[in-house]
Amino acid sequence: MSNPVITLKRGKEDSLNRFHPWVFSGAIAKMPESIEEGDIVDVVTHDGRHIGVGHYQIGSIMVRILDFGATTIDGNFFATRLDEALKLRKALRLDRDDNNAYRLVHGEGDFLPGLIVDIYGNTAVIQAHSPGMHFARNDIADALVSLDGINIKNVYYKSETTLPYKAHLDAQNDYIIGGFETNVAIENGLKFHVDWLKGQKTGFFVDQRDNRSLLEHFAYGRKVLNMFCYTGGFSFYAMRGGAELVHSVDSSAKAITLTDANVELNFPGDARHKSFAEDAFKFLDTMEKDNYDLIVLDPPAFAKHRSALKNALRGYQRLNAKAFEKISSGGILFTFSCSQAVNKDQFRLAVFSAAAQSRRKVRILHQLTQPADHPINIYHPEGEYLKGLILYVE
Repeated sequence: MSNPVITLKRGKEDSLNRFHPWVFSGAIAKMPESIEEGDIVDVVTHDGRHIGVGHYQIGSIMVRILDFGATTIDGNFFATRLDEALKLRKALRLDRDDNNAYRLVHGEGDFLPGLIVDIYGNTAVIQAHSPGMHFARNDIADALVSLDGINIKNVYYKSETTLPYKAHLDAQNDYIIGGFETNVAIENGLKFHVDWLKGQKTGFFVDQRDNRSLLEHFAYGRKVLNMFCYTGGFSFYAMRGGAELVHSVDSSAKAITLTDANVELNFPGDARHKSFAEDAFKFLDTMEKDNYDLIVLDPPAFAKHRSALKNALRGYQRLNAKAFEKISSGGILFTFSCSQAVNKDQFRLAVFSAAAQSRRKVRILHQLTQPADHPINIYHPEGEYLKGLILYVE
């Protein structure tokens, strides 16, 4: 083993024997003093049995296992893993003439913990969530443009806000390969502008693609309110689905500008759409009852860490209670949580409490999750982050 070696305490290898890819700080017995963030390390048991190889970083999760073996982590390793990820997306038929936006790499779900790669046409947007992936960014970019079966010309690196700040990596968002061509991508035949330069995440929330399609099915003839609309994804699906009107609300004026541009891209001059740059809770408080019979609640993560869980659950309950209070009889509510710290049972309880508070009859029509290009490693249940419900409110 030529990599620095991290030795576990006795009995702390059990989760790794079950292929869970994280080594927590409390499990480590010893490690070299010279080890640095982002180093590739070998992990061994207290008696020297090799378990796997991964990226080291400072924090509660100190090693993210890349392979449960003695694999060399180099450009060939990333090329092989990216090729495997692409084969899955090809099998899912996500790379089509009418769809060129999808997630190619979803961290642990694609056995590349700490790495996100989203595809928008000929551009791949990389987000590193670990120092190790930051240092591997050039190998990853080279592997992306070399993939067979997909024509990636540009690779944009967007990790200023996702890397641990204590690592002092001074990551700069910029093109690693190529440059700007177009920011218009296609999802299920609908076009949208992607702001990977300054927008949230990689510029668009591709994880709601399947749920947007489902909303399109429910939208015909309805008055739709899309809260926390960001770039308006649910809004233009609702319009294609035949909604009577669609109102989009976001506290960010920049997001509203992008929503309006996306609606105009697909439905130029369509008077059914109107947008509002306003706080969501304030908008719900002041709007008239029965104005809408289909409401979408897709807020940003209320709890990024478990320490915020209690307040987050109160926030979800308050938000949904307001929607139950205002939605028309026979209305449909799409409600979501993208907080990884909130599990689906906790989210469902918060929504249940809000429904009980409203004293209305509510039925669950669908239980929603993330799409197949955001796969969950069966050994890493923490990868299931998106929870959603479609509710019928009498």
